[in-house]
Amino acid sequence: MKKIMFVGSVGVGKTTLTQRLKGLELNYYKTQAIQFYDAIIDTPGEFLQHRKYYNALTVTAAEADVIGLLVSVVDTMQTFPQGFSSLFTKPVVGVITKIDMAEDDSKIDRARQQLKQAGALQIFEISAVENKGIAALEEYLREE
Repeated sequence: MKKIMFVGSVGVGKTTLTQRLKGLELNYYKTQAIQFYDAIIDTPGEFLQHRKYYNALTVTAAEADVIGLLVSVVDTMQTFPQGFSSLFTKPVVGVITKIDMAEDDSKIDRARQQLKQAGALQIFEISAVENKGIAALEEYLREE
């Protein structure tokens, strides 16, 4: 299984997605430091939101096989700068979270466009709460 590092803003759903992929009960808590699991690296949202932590992301990415950039449909601000994926020497995929909360398709389209501009090669649409789209991401991570 590929080891994925999740990167996204505070509250985007990185920890919830981690819990879902690991088959754990969904419990929200604020990730304070990088959390290493067997096939998942969960990073604090502040590492994305403050450029001074970008070095921590690039160093930690050395432990991953793939980088997952997460954008929520409920967020309205631009999360990733254009070409953000160029920080990494690994494949970068996008994950649109909280699709169950999208009022209409324009919210999902906005998130998809942001991930494409950031450099995501493939995009997954998920709801960790409703367990939608998780199987497609798991299948991708199992591919060699």
